[in-house]
Amino acid sequence: MQKLSGKTALVTGASRGIGRAIALRLAAEGASVAVNYNGSEAKAAEVVEQIRAAGGTAFAVQADVADAASVAAMFDTVLKEFGGLDILVNNAGITSDGLLIGMKEEQFDRVVDTNLKGAYLCMQLAAKRMLRQRSGRIISISSYSGIHGNAGQANYSASKAGIIGLTKSAARELGSRGITVNAIAPGYIDTDMTSVLSDKVKEAILAEIPLKRIGTPEDIAAAAVFLAGDDASYITGQVLEVGGGMGL
Repeated sequence: MQKLSGKTALVTGASRGIGRAIALRLAAEGASVAVNYNGSEAKAAEVVEQIRAAGGTAFAVQADVADAASVAAMFDTVLKEFGGLDILVNNAGITSDGLLIGMKEEQFDRVVDTNLKGAYLCMQLAAKRMLRQRSGRIISISSYSGIHGNAGQANYSASKAGIIGLTKSAARELGSRGITVNAIAPGYIDTDMTSVLSDKVKEAILAEIPLKRIGTPEDIAAAAVFLAGDDASYITGQVLEVGGGMGL
């Protein structure tokens, strides 16, 4: 039996990596999915086609989550298409790494605007709709770096730590209306974002993971489906670390 039959979902940054895996898994569990992308139109179309080929419902919607007008237009499209929104997954994110003393202000602002401000903008509009429905699930992708920090990623770590604070505050505000707000903090996951790391760095990271394997986008998607479903109806304001024990 599909866990999310009849539900509607918006996944930001869903054209590749973790977002793609989450969109596919939500659809496999019966949800109708809006696949957000910024610049990767062709890849988003591939995700939509894969969902439709499997008998699901999906469409692609472009938006830069760092831009309020763009986010508002995206929500207008999603609500017009679906008539409502049950699940929001804030996944869109970027990196622009560098040591703190040499990091340019533009680097810091761009990462925080996309990763944190983007989550805030989407969460705000989703909450307005979900409050009227008196139900909803908001799931934001934080990071191991947002909990533990990471050298060379002051901007990224700050943005992902901010998502945790945003999640906990929103959970307190929205819980009385049946809306749960949670975050997932992936550890080292095999994506385009991590593929640029050297083999030496990857080996060092693997040595710190008790389960002795690199995570997959599907590992994160499984956690997202759990938090989106009825089995997690009494869980809110939490940060679920999915990293094979990394950071213990």
